[in-house]
Amino acid sequence: MVNLQELDATDRRILLALDEDPRIPVMLLAQKLGLARGTVHSRLERMAASGTLRPNSARILPASLGRGVTAMVSAELDQSKLNEAVEALRRIPEVLECHAPAGDTDLLLRVVAVSPDDLYRVSEEIRLCPGIMRTSTQMFLREVIPYRTTELLRGD
Repeated sequence: MVNLQELDATDRRILLALDEDPRIPVMLLAQKLGLARGTVHSRLERMAASGTLRPNSARILPASLGRGVTAMVSAELDQSKLNEAVEALRRIPEVLECHAPAGDTDLLLRVVAVSPDDLYRVSEEIRLCPGIMRTSTQMFLREVIPYRTTELLRGD
């Protein structure tokens, strides 16, 4: 992944413009920024290949797919079964993200569900994964600050 210090002013301009309109065609983006289409295209390809840009599917709102309930599930593991647990979690479509944080929690997962009852089902599916000994679920009531990165690009 390219880190922020490796992004030059042109990369930042491209990313800021994409943050405003993620669906803008490359040709229009190039025109808007006063850059050659090939320049914009090659930089986008480089940033996509390096993992700087999230996949386009990350833009889909889970609620639009009938999954309006979001929660964080913390999981305590049998450390010797970490890989088995992660592989099993990959097979649960409602698990959107999985992180290994510092501290007492072994894994922290962001999950979605159709309803609170469905969240219970998802939580149980997680709890029954190999190596997971205990879980704790916290349902989000609402989003107060949406996912954002624009300020990181602007602030130096």
